[in-house]
Amino acid sequence: MGGSPRLAYATALRNGTMPANIVVHEFFLLAGRWLSVPRVQQDYVAANYTHAARYVIQRGVNVVAQLVARRSVGGAPRYSLSCNTDLTLDFLSARKEGTASFILVGEINDELPFMPGEGDLEANNFAHVLDDDKGFPLFAPPKEPVGLREHAIGLNVARLVRDGGTLQLGIGEESDATVHALILRQKQNEHFRAAVEALTEGQPSLSGEQLSVFASGLYGVSEMFVDGFLALLREGVLKREVGGVLLHAAFFLGTRAFYRALREMPDEMLQRIAMTAVSFTNELGQDEAKRAARARARFINSTMMSTLAGEAISDTLEDGRVVSGVGGQFNFVAQAFELQDARSILTFKATRGEGKRERSNVRWSYAHPTVPRHLKDIFVSEYGVADLRGKSDGETVAAMLAIADSRFQPELLRAAKEARKIASGFEIPRVFRENTPDRISRALKPLAEEGLLPAFPLGTDFDQTELALLPLLERLQKASGLARARILFGGLVRDRPSAEEAGLLARMGLATPRTVEEHIFRGLLRGVRS
Repeated sequence: MGGSPRLAYATALRNGTMPANIVVHEFFLLAGRWLSVPRVQQDYVAANYTHAARYVIQRGVNVVAQLVARRSVGGAPRYSLSCNTDLTLDFLSARKEGTASFILVGEINDELPFMPGEGDLEANNFAHVLDDDKGFPLFAPPKEPVGLREHAIGLNVARLVRDGGTLQLGIGEESDATVHALILRQKQNEHFRAAVEALTEGQPSLSGEQLSVFASGLYGVSEMFVDGFLALLREGVLKREVGGVLLHAAFFLGTRAFYRALREMPDEMLQRIAMTAVSFTNELGQDEAKRAARARARFINSTMMSTLAGEAISDTLEDGRVVSGVGGQFNFVAQAFELQDARSILTFKATRGEGKRERSNVRWSYAHPTVPRHLKDIFVSEYGVADLRGKSDGETVAAMLAIADSRFQPELLRAAKEARKIASGFEIPRVFRENTPDRISRALKPLAEEGLLPAFPLGTDFDQTELALLPLLERLQKASGLARARILFGGLVRDRPSAEEAGLLARMGLATPRTVEEHIFRGLLRGVRS
């Protein structure tokens, strides 16, 4: 959490010290962090983002509290909901209609950008506003480095986005890679075309593939306002206005540079970024103007896994434990089927894990899908694009096999044949039987060496010491138990650390270890560098 205060309720849940008279219901979790905490798993409420507000109201909400930004207009204070108009605006609408009764409480944080529009509220909307003049730094989730396979996914997605269209994006490396590929398409089109050609050599061309620059540009409508939208705005990709607005969004979360850019943005430009309710961004209703504005929409989100039947697994393990939450993903998948010429694009990396622990992210079947097979649309992996809309079960299986890692294709094909979901004589075309990391590396490494596919295409808050630590920590994370034991032994017998190594140890709080655990971590970190 960096310098942000730790949440007392989260610590109590983690430590098992939460009082029995307090129950915490959440509809979205920090991914993978609560799998082993029974109380969190039991009190989780599965909900689409747009249904969360009504569930809160049904439970009898009486206080809504959030951080706010402040501004004085003519000597009168005003408060902006800033990064979280998402549910609060819907709560306020319900209070106005008389279907909810609560007090609104704000806590001022001067690092929050003051966002104009619907979330710009008069002081009389609040029962209490806390201003202790201390403040704290906003939570800024660190960016993960973007590798070649994420860049491959981004390039595959970028050729599906239509000029004059509408764009929605999620968060993460695959989203950053997609933004970078869209900018490459706009600013260095020859290099973009060369990258796509290298990546798809020998494969049949996509129906409706788009490789040209954006003349009309894109309009953004997204539950989450990620920093990629600012990059698209700066580079002339996000430029199609709807009622004077370039982007409608319901909440934002980003790097320190992202928050600073919004705080320093001229009011004229801020007016073209409309923070609004999640019910506006994630649902259509009967609003014909909204439907017309979302022309040629591409709703782009990531998923953990997929099945050969075209299901998406985004929030839950096979045993039912919740990894994160549905959020707005299902909203946008369903929206893609309601709009003319709209598509849902779900991205995933074809495998996870390393060595003997490597597994395919394309599965034959799965117990708890997030998106059902009857809403199958477009799936994208580093190996290509599977367009499943309207396809038969046999055609769907064949298309998903074509974007699976070739090391797992035989097993997947065998399962499909045993279930009689594909012809017994079917063979995967030769061009798709070379879906390996080596093929991606051969295609994209030359471009990466030219600086066209950077590890942090949208920048990073990491300093040089932290950037040096990232690959070491990733290597440790992926190492097997035996490998870690060898790494630890090597680290414990090493000589005195160099000045550079001392800096790495200090950043990890291991300069002067006090506990056995800290000595072990110090040994692992020193060992993994050798």
